Amino acid sequence: MKKGLIIKSISGEYHIKTTEGIFICKPRGVFRYKGLTPKVGDVVEFDDNNSIQKINPRKNDLIRPFVCNVDKAFLVFSVKEPELNLNLLDRLLAIMEYNDILPIIIFSKIDLLSDDEKEEYLNYKKYYEKIGYKIYETDNVTYDDEILKEFKDSICFLAGQSGVGKSSFLNKINDELTLKTNEISKALGRGKHTTRHTEIYEVAGGYLADSPGFGIVEFNDMDLLSLSHAFKEFFEYSSECKFSKCLHINEPKCEVKRRIENNEILKSRYDNYLLFFKEIEKNIKNKY
Repeated sequence: MKKGLIIKSISGEYHIKTTEGIFICKPRGVFRYKGLTPKVGDVVEFDDNNSIQKINPRKNDLIRPFVCNVDKAFLVFSVKEPELNLNLLDRLLAIMEYNDILPIIIFSKIDLLSDDEKEEYLNYKKYYEKIGYKIYETDNVTYDDEILKEFKDSICFLAGQSGVGKSSFLNKINDELTLKTNEISKALGRGKHTTRHTEIYEVAGGYLADSPGFGIVEFNDMDLLSLSHAFKEFFEYSSECKFSKCLHINEPKCEVKRRIENNEILKSRYDNYLLFFKEIEKNIKNKY
């Protein structure tokens, strides 16, 4: 039995990378009856007939991109043109935390900021760094070479708004990647019966998932307590709240709300938390 990582899926065939090379395999029929489908990112075992016999347990399982076992997400956000969208940033950070994916923030277009704008931006940057997020900065010319080290031994993907510089960032890393992802995007847009194709590309000792249509922006199955835990600083301070399952809304002696009043927590973070809270509440009510 051989063991390897699925790096490409097309027309029901799976390209599996092993220490001996790449093998093209098909899954056993039993997976279909169990409702299981191998995915790019899966670690699998297959026999000498190139039949996948076992799918190892997953740490996470995404729909868009259609991959699993993702380690890191590069969240690319421009600070100008378009303006920094803190609501989407907080939304993606919470969803990454919930899915056990390490988020890495990349702020782009730094060179477009005026002095006054830069001061406001630096306040945001310092706060997100303070609560434990790693941040890189890019402009239209340069990027931090240290970013490449983040790929090593990891499955990663990029997410962010349109027009924030994701393609430019890809070009700086490897100009062939943008060509590949654009070709895939066009192929997937040619009709609803188009063959599903998913692939992860080797980058700097790790992998980057093709995710032109990144779609994890809904909270789906997240409950209210999970949301409160997905805001890192809220979870950290919650041990000092009066109630062990404090949701930081109307509860008395809430440490999170106390710190907000003392300007120790970014107000936009809490405002976004309240919006997400209402959204999840509505989702739960709609289910019943």
